[in-house]
Amino acid sequence: MRVLVIEDERDLARAIGESLEEDGYVVDAAHDGPTGLNKAAARDYDAIVLDVMLPVKSGLQLLQELRRERSTPVLILTARDSVADKVRGLDLGADDYLTKPFSLVELSARLRSLIRRSAGQPTAIWELGDVQIDTTARVVHKAGEVVSLTAKEYALVELLARHRGQIVSRAMIYDHIYDEFDQTESNVLEVYIAALRRKLGRDFIVTRRGQGYAINV
Repeated sequence: MRVLVIEDERDLARAIGESLEEDGYVVDAAHDGPTGLNKAAARDYDAIVLDVMLPVKSGLQLLQELRRERSTPVLILTARDSVADKVRGLDLGADDYLTKPFSLVELSARLRSLIRRSAGQPTAIWELGDVQIDTTARVVHKAGEVVSLTAKEYALVELLARHRGQIVSRAMIYDHIYDEFDQTESNVLEVYIAALRRKLGRDFIVTRRGQGYAINV
C-alpha cells in the first residue's frame, strides 16, 4: 500500500514515514501545500496523511482542490481540537482526523481502516477460498497453516486481494508496492508471482497476458 504524508515538520514527517514503512507501507512525503497537491494529484495513492497547517497552501485548501480530481482517503492531522475545525475538514472531504499529539500506532490503525473501507472490505481478515489474509497482522494462512512471505510478496498478494475479481496492471502493481526511489529489475514481478503461486497454489493468481494479474477466488 502506498501512502503520501504531507507534513511540514520534517522530523514528524520522518517519524510517521518510518513507522508506516515498518508496518509495510510504501511512503512518499511532501513538506508544503503545492508540492503535496502535485504529488497527490499525480498518483493513485491508497491514502493520504495531511497536516492542516502547511506553508504556501493550507491542508484544507489542498483538500478542497484535491477533491475536484481524486477520492483518495484522507486522514487529517491537526493541532486544532475545536469541533468547528474538525467539522470543516470533514465537510471539505476528509475521511478521518487525528489531533496532535497522537500515537503512531493509532495513526496506522486508522489508515488501515480507511483503506479497507475504500476497497469495500469492512473487516481486517479476508477469506479467499482456503487462503486467509489478516491485514492487521500482515499474515497469510493457507488451509490453516501460516505461509512465510517476504514483505514484497505480502504487499503484492494484499494488493491483488483488495482488487479481487479485477485485473491489476503491472503499472499499478509497481506504483503501489515500490516508492519513487526504488530501482527494480524488469523481471522481478514475475519472480514474485511465481513464488506466490508456489506458496498459495498454481491457480491462485491468474495471468491476463498483456493486461496484468487477478485473483478470482
